[in-house]
Amino acid sequence: MLYDALLLLALWMIVTALFLPFTGGEALRWTTAPALFVLHKLAMAAIVVGFYGVFWTRQGHTLGMASWRLQLVRLDGARLTWADTLRRLGAAVLSWLPAGLGWWWCLVDTRKRTWHDVLSQTRVELLPPRRRGNAAAT
Repeated sequence: MLYDALLLLALWMIVTALFLPFTGGEALRWTTAPALFVLHKLAMAAIVVGFYGVFWTRQGHTLGMASWRLQLVRLDGARLTWADTLRRLGAAVLSWLPAGLGWWWCLVDTRKRTWHDVLSQTRVELLPPRRRGNAAAT
């Protein structure tokens, strides 16, 4: 999660920088530019949905998940759709709300699922280590 958070932070910084010329370089505030403030928040949310949606629907994992050999799939084994992505992201917000209880749930669930796994009907799988081929053999 930390790896993906760093990537998202970088994307948010770029998008925020694109908004700054409209405020004269000042921070976006509700009191000075409410429409721009709301547009910025919508853009931030779109970045999150787009980031996870593109990775999960195309590859089944984000760059951070790939580093740990994690794969996200639906319960039927298929890759996520955009609807699955939205459902999982919404459920992840619910997992965070009560002090992260939805994340801690995996410690008591017999199948090690979080609330957002259960609510979105998805699961995270650990992939086997990749075998390195012998470069000398042809």
